[in-house]
Amino acid sequence: MKFASARSVARDPKVAAREGYRLLSERLEASPDIIFLYATETYDTAAVNAHLVALAGDVPIHGGTSCQGVMTDEGMASEEGHGLAMMGIADAEGAYGVGAWEIGDSPREAAQRALQEALSQAGRPGQVPQMLWLMAAPGVEEELIEGIQQLLGSRVPILGGSSADNTVAGHWKQFANGEVFENAVVIAAIFSSADVDYSFHSGYEPTARVGRVTRAQGRVLYEIDDQPAAQVYNAWTGGAIDDELEQGGNILGKTTLFPLGRVVGRIEGTPYYQLSHPDGLTPEGGLTLFSTVEEGEELVLMRGTVDSLISRAGRVGQAVRDIASSEDKEIVGSLVIYCAGCMLTVQERIDEVAREMGEVLGGKPYIGAFTFGEQGCFIGGENRHGNLMISVVTFLR
Repeated sequence: MKFASARSVARDPKVAAREGYRLLSERLEASPDIIFLYATETYDTAAVNAHLVALAGDVPIHGGTSCQGVMTDEGMASEEGHGLAMMGIADAEGAYGVGAWEIGDSPREAAQRALQEALSQAGRPGQVPQMLWLMAAPGVEEELIEGIQQLLGSRVPILGGSSADNTVAGHWKQFANGEVFENAVVIAAIFSSADVDYSFHSGYEPTARVGRVTRAQGRVLYEIDDQPAAQVYNAWTGGAIDDELEQGGNILGKTTLFPLGRVVGRIEGTPYYQLSHPDGLTPEGGLTLFSTVEEGEELVLMRGTVDSLISRAGRVGQAVRDIASSEDKEIVGSLVIYCAGCMLTVQERIDEVAREMGEVLGGKPYIGAFTFGEQGCFIGGENRHGNLMISVVTFLR
């Protein structure tokens, strides 16, 4: 089993696809059995995918658009917000398949159809994979996870991210086997000859500010402790959104260091959190979020810093490396998802994130996308969709 990554910032989509695939093939010294492809929206992504299919043939391809660039073990692939990267796995003893389905009006059914396509392409219909790797349009990720778990149960790890663009303008895309979608779920079913391990964390710490959701619907948080949610949040953060409460406007950038957390579980008494990122205000004083909250849940104001968002990526990678060492195994390759909101906050130092991630992953090939939502499996086995989080999968031999 062998992994290899490649990257390009060539402007021409054909040149970029050819350059990436040539390097990938040379480094693998074999034909890949699956390719993971991430590119910025600045490309003609249909052309990139078409050229890659022409080069790779019927190899399964999984991926989507990433915000402002892509990172690999060689560093960032980004030139003024333009770049692509790909990861190839050559694994004659494994099986891999990719499926896609338009989300439409039934996200759960779409996820199930995509999953069935992926299992079929892998030659393993009806079997349970080691793990699933997702790329989906933002908006209904919780329902996608529910649909998958209706078929497979809750014990199969589900990880990945939600496709992104450079300016949160809705120009994100999803890739599957040469096709490009705007509102689909793409699933890779992975039956690897290696062991897989994973980690799902954030770079934030809880504060003493805690309240209960007393009114919410989907991704709109109306009230905390029977008070308008935006007012409560503004008080908790010391006036972070004062101007927007008076004049309206997007609050995405001002809330990145202050997400709302919910306790998912505890390990030896220490809680771990699923995060929601506030992005806007409703006319009646509510908050719109990038993930769902439910009435009755307890919310904790979380706090992060630029330094913590940089160092946390390395600590997440170190956590899975420590697991590999404890099992007397070595990392051979990794898939990484890093929240685009966090990336934009640390953008001037994002090379540090890429470099540190590469170091803790032992210098082995990895690919990392910057997404508008993260899916992962917590240490207690809970598959969740969150925001401002980091999801890492390592393959161990």
